[in-house]
Amino acid sequence: MTEFFEIHERDGAARLSELRLSDPLVGPSNVSPVVRDAGSSWVADRSRPAPDPAALTVLPHRAAPAGTDPRVAETFATEREPLEGPTAAVVTADTASDLGMDVYVLSGAPGLVDHTEAFLDSIMRTRRSIPEDSGLYLAGCATPANVAALVYAGVDLVDGDHAYLRGTQGVYLTRDGQRQLAELEELPCQCPACQHGLSEMDRRGCAEHNVNALETQLATVRDRIRVGGLRDFLEGQARHRIFPTEVLRRLDGEYRYLEQRAPVYRRRDMRACSEDTLRRVEIRRFAARLTSRYRPAFTDRPLVIVPCSAGKPYSESTSHGQFHDAIRWRAHKLSLTSPLGIVPQEFEFTYPAQQYDTVVTGHWSETEIAFISDVLTRYLETADYPEVIAHVPPGGYRSIVERTAASLDGAAFRFTVEDHPTTDRSLGALSDALAGLDRYGKREREHNTLRAIADYFLGSGAGAALFGTALRTDGRLPKLRAHVDGTHMATLVPQYGSLSFTLAGARYWRESDAPDKRVAIDAFVPKGSVLAPGIIDADEQIRVGDEVIVEGPSAFGVGRATMPGPMMASATRGMAIEVRHAETR
Repeated sequence: MTEFFEIHERDGAARLSELRLSDPLVGPSNVSPVVRDAGSSWVADRSRPAPDPAALTVLPHRAAPAGTDPRVAETFATEREPLEGPTAAVVTADTASDLGMDVYVLSGAPGLVDHTEAFLDSIMRTRRSIPEDSGLYLAGCATPANVAALVYAGVDLVDGDHAYLRGTQGVYLTRDGQRQLAELEELPCQCPACQHGLSEMDRRGCAEHNVNALETQLATVRDRIRVGGLRDFLEGQARHRIFPTEVLRRLDGEYRYLEQRAPVYRRRDMRACSEDTLRRVEIRRFAARLTSRYRPAFTDRPLVIVPCSAGKPYSESTSHGQFHDAIRWRAHKLSLTSPLGIVPQEFEFTYPAQQYDTVVTGHWSETEIAFISDVLTRYLETADYPEVIAHVPPGGYRSIVERTAASLDGAAFRFTVEDHPTTDRSLGALSDALAGLDRYGKREREHNTLRAIADYFLGSGAGAALFGTALRTDGRLPKLRAHVDGTHMATLVPQYGSLSFTLAGARYWRESDAPDKRVAIDAFVPKGSVLAPGIIDADEQIRVGDEVIVEGPSAFGVGRATMPGPMMASATRGMAIEVRHAETR
């Protein structure tokens, strides 16, 4: 039976978890997302083909005890002696619910994988119906070519049975697809089953290779989850394999499902190598927050729109240094970029503005132009600048601005570039366009940056509520510290452009009018972390990486969320919050 299923790492809907088996049928227990032959009763004899997965009942188990829910008890074999209780159950998307199981086996998995829309619908509905800290197992369908997409969608556990069976049929599997063994002229692999060459490869050896190839791909998937890069990996597959491409693009249409599970920042840089990147949750969330939560403070001055730069953050690049020398803090600066859309100057350090890299060809696709002009239009509709100066070169950048002007009923934009933005002539025109305007001061810039970032991460109005007229700062961007009435409130985290609150800052935040993200805990004082069993309730708006207020009968604290808020209260295992500061009440 399963001892427990526990999640260790999250990367969107993908999870790196551990399934411990006290009585596995074959081999040792394994770290998911792979269960090496642990999920079925047919694997004791590897020479036999797997039966129809619809006949699968449950992970290794014995009889259900008296009093077990009849819906669960009927899925249990009776030929073994009783244990303490059931640990897994077979469900469909229609019958899935919280049955108290560690693992839920989705019935009819091979048929679902052949139909992407039905597959994703079943995965999402099942995931929403079963407990967050239970595993979702798809039996008899994983291959080296599809397993990354399965895991990305939210599958936790797979097995090697389908891969093994295909090998016994003479089908040689790789991460790029499949070939008939008889058609190969050489083996494109050096795993133990392939080391003796094609001449000695039989169908049993082909089956062993297929399992090796699946486990190799799973090792890659696990590594990408650990570093937060599974999406990048799947985008790389979305060029020559139908199923991963369909999963990626259809799931991009399920914003709520992915956004709830996506962290507010990642340790890994984002690689924007295709138009698929424009549909990423991080990109869409960044644009949505800038156009709904953030309101620029410099609307008594012109807005200067400039192109992005290859160097990050922009302010450290050569081109933006030249723009700065021409603007000299006389206007508000905003960068146009693909795939992010827009980056106001306050957000140069905020994920993903500082953590992305993109392919530079000089060509802008229609999709990019449409997306960025839409974001810029939404931004300008809520910002009342006296003038907009477009310091952008001819081509894609100018097309974006012109399309935006048309969307704003022909709003007038002043263009200051005829050839290239960094020529002396263009920079002189930009400086002349701002002639006669006073500079705004360093402290004003710093204060507005802190307020803008508070709005971005916490919600509209948070900056004004937390960092009003009494705000004082020390340090230098991006390492700023915020003080109110002489009390250190928060520090700007330079790696992600986010806020890290002190205990005093958390108390002030809790009592202010700023939107807060609160977690209610039981009667204990956390030491370093809060585990899910200790959580009573949590704000549904909390995402992985968010600053959260922790409070209970015995303690008050502040820390960083390591699981989404909607899942904190229901989970029974795993770390939910990394606590930075806590005090006894």
